[in-house]
Order: sequence, then C-alpha cells, then structure tokens
Amino acid sequence: MDGLETLFPKLPLDEWVIKFVDILKSSLEGFFDAIAESIKYITEGFVEYLEIPPALILIVVFALIAWWAANWKIGLFTLIGFGLINNLGYWHETLQTLSLVIISVVIAMLIGIPIGIWMSQKKVLQTIITPVLDFMQTMPAFVYLIPAVMFFSIGYAPGIVATVIFAMPPTIRLTNLGIRQVDEELIEASNAFGSTTGQRLTKVQLPLAMQTIMAGVNQTIMLSLSMVVIASMVGAPGLGSIVYRAVTQVRIGPGFEAGLALVILAMVLDRITQAANKK
Repeated sequence: MDGLETLFPKLPLDEWVIKFVDILKSSLEGFFDAIAESIKYITEGFVEYLEIPPALILIVVFALIAWWAANWKIGLFTLIGFGLINNLGYWHETLQTLSLVIISVVIAMLIGIPIGIWMSQKKVLQTIITPVLDFMQTMPAFVYLIPAVMFFSIGYAPGIVATVIFAMPPTIRLTNLGIRQVDEELIEASNAFGSTTGQRLTKVQLPLAMQTIMAGVNQTIMLSLSMVVIASMVGAPGLGSIVYRAVTQVRIGPGFEAGLALVILAMVLDRITQAANKK
C-alpha cells in the first residue's frame, strides 16, 4: 500500500477546494451578503404577509384554491389537514416552511426552465449540462450545506440556496425532455409557415411540452420539501427545525406532529400541482 502511495500520491483535492472557496468568498463577499440579505428580506416579508389574515381565514382561502385548482375532495382535505396543523400549534412554522418551498421553487423555475429550453435548442449544451445535473442529483444533500453556510452564514439564505441546487435538476431535465419530445412533423409544419425560432418555441414547443414541464416542477416541489428538514441544520426555520430538535432531543411526540404537518403540506402541494398539470 505504501508503495502504491509513493507511485500515485494522493491528489490534494481537499486543499484545492478550500482555496477555491476562500478565493470566491474573499472576492465576492459583498455579493454573497447582498444575496443573503435579499433572500432573508423576501422570505420574512412573505411570511409576515401570510400571517396578516387570521389562520382560519387563510386556511379557508387555501382550501378554496385547492378546490379551484383540483376538485372539492382536495379542497376538503386541505381544509381538514391545515385545520389539524393549526390545532396542533404548528401554523406559524408551516407558513415558514411553505415560504421556503415556494421561494425555492420559484427560483428553481426561473433558473431551470430557461436552462432546459437552452439545452433543448443546443445538443452540445445538453452534452455538457447533463453530467452536471447528474452530479447535482447524486451528491448527498448534506454536502450542499457546507459551502452554503460558508458563503451565506446561517438562516434562510443557505437553506434556500441548498434547496434550489438540490431540487432544480428535475425542472431542467423535464423541460429539455418535453421540448425535444414534440412531434417533428409539427416542428416541420411551423417551419414551413415561416416561424422564427422564438415563435416556434412559444407557440408550438412550449405549449405542447407544458405537461412534462409541470411534472418537473412537481418533482422540484417534492424535493424542496424533502430538503426542508436538512436545511434546518443550518438555521432554516419552519417545521424542519422542530423535527431536527425532536431528533437531537429524542422527543417522539413533537417530532411525529411536525412530521405529520410536513406530510399534509406535501400532499396538498402535490395534489394541487398534479391537478393543475392535468388541466
């Protein structure tokens, strides 16, 4: 073994990574601070906005939205489920978690959908970006927390940044896949009528690929929720922080209640997005 180490010495990969992170942090410290403050301001403002109406009124509004987007069964489930969460005393934490998920998903969509569209138009980009997406999806979620904390300290910002990186690949992949799966005959017909690339994309490819794109968004939402508990390790508030404290303190009751609230929230978001996708 010693002979092999002499012939093939260990690459100082850890030192290279540390130096790279230090260079980024020292040269872009102001930029990272601005992002952290912006994320904190937007997230806290969104939570405060959601807390303006009484909890019961907001629960009814969410139930009506679920009814309109899906059906009366999902609306009734939302009413009962969110009512149970409020009764257990986790409504504030649920709103924090919902804010984290919504903001993370919006950022992932704003970044992921354009990248997916770009990939669908350039095969070279698909070849380059696909291994990056594989890396993002196979890397353990805990690893994302290390650079996130180094760049953004603790709180909302590192949790949202880590969640976006972890949850964004499905949006990119399925946007690219949906556009590439559009029937070639339709593409040829649009070209025959003299459509530009932008017209073909907005009037033919994107509408036909929307169901696949929404499936990617649905997966991003589910991955964001799964990341909430992990993000609580770096100070992200919400239901995840309660679950994390319950695990560290071996408190079965609060852990089960917070976990149940997460399950209800995940089921409501999943059913609403699936129903919207079908419509």
